[in-house]
Amino acid sequence: MTRPLLSPLVLDGSEVKARLLAERSASEAPVHVDWLRFTIQRRHVLPSAEVLFPPAAGQSGNIWDAEPRMAKLHATLRELQGGDFAAAAQAWELGEQVAGTLGPDFVVHPEMRKGHDFYRHRWSIERAGQEVGWIGFLASGDSPRQKAQTRTIHVNLYGHACTFAVHGWRERMADLIDQHDGTVTRCDLALDWFDGMPGGILQVEADYEAGLMDVLGKTPKCNHVGDWSTRSEGGRSFYFGSKEAGKQTNVYEKGDQLFGTAECSPWMRIELRYGNKLRDLPTDMLRRPADFFAGASPWHASKLREFEASDWCAESIACRERLPVQTTDAEVSRVWRWLDNTASAAIAVAFKFAGDSFLDLVHARKLPGRLRMFKESEVSAAFQRRAERDKPVEGFCPALA
Repeated sequence: MTRPLLSPLVLDGSEVKARLLAERSASEAPVHVDWLRFTIQRRHVLPSAEVLFPPAAGQSGNIWDAEPRMAKLHATLRELQGGDFAAAAQAWELGEQVAGTLGPDFVVHPEMRKGHDFYRHRWSIERAGQEVGWIGFLASGDSPRQKAQTRTIHVNLYGHACTFAVHGWRERMADLIDQHDGTVTRCDLALDWFDGMPGGILQVEADYEAGLMDVLGKTPKCNHVGDWSTRSEGGRSFYFGSKEAGKQTNVYEKGDQLFGTAECSPWMRIELRYGNKLRDLPTDMLRRPADFFAGASPWHASKLREFEASDWCAESIACRERLPVQTTDAEVSRVWRWLDNTASAAIAVAFKFAGDSFLDLVHARKLPGRLRMFKESEVSAAFQRRAERDKPVEGFCPALA
């Protein structure tokens, strides 16, 4: 995931707080959407005629003469060929729609920039000259996965864009994603306690130790960030959940992030981060963020009740069912072929001559990335099935076959 090098949100904490309070008052929703990513298939986005067929230079009413931004865009697109031109024009069109949905303060910058997250290029969405989001298009590599990525356009909106967008942007953005048959890939939901949360961050840790964050009898992983050893007042975060599972919560001292520890701000935030690795994220998260915040766990729902928010109905986002045995076998077969074709000679010589050092080399290694979505028992069974396939059949002689 790519974050902006310097988020404009840290520049004026008071303005951020005022904006969040205004949004809460206007929407009557206590939960704020703080980050949004979604992907759309290129076939669902058609560039406008103004982008595809600009008037000739000097022609009366030439929009390129009237608007320097569009003239620069046209000059950029003119240098592209074939599929690159089409992808750039489609991504620009989607960027214009996204910026228009966020509000009049947002524009798409006409300079095509280097992409992020394996996209080759990006158009930047800006507010007051700062990048607050981007539109990625075309893949940076030629792997099968990235070839599929070439057929998509990706939108990444940082917290600044979500915070300073005009009222009603969430509902309109959800409609835009639905209109283009898009897929939400990340959505962060935040509950801000401007005057402090009862018990503070130490109470959050105590809640975890008491099992209040457990879901379906399972205790999520946790992580402490910041100076917890001395129980100081500044800069602490408590994470629980897992990015890999697509649901992680960060409870942190937001006031210290924005104002510095010297201000002793009581502002705390509960930030719930949903990803689509193992979940299908509905666009209704944008329309009803409090419902999906409450649905994350009984603890999240209890915090909304403690907040005295009443207009919500908890809705959970379940993990997808585990992939079928055939998919596990397919991934294991790819690993097996790599071992056989690429690494077998090196493994054989190390096994023969390295002795115990060979066991130290391979012991307690993580599963390869393509296998981490499966349980170890599933991987073990798949390897056993693959090994059985390669066993010679008793009484079978290849030379006579």
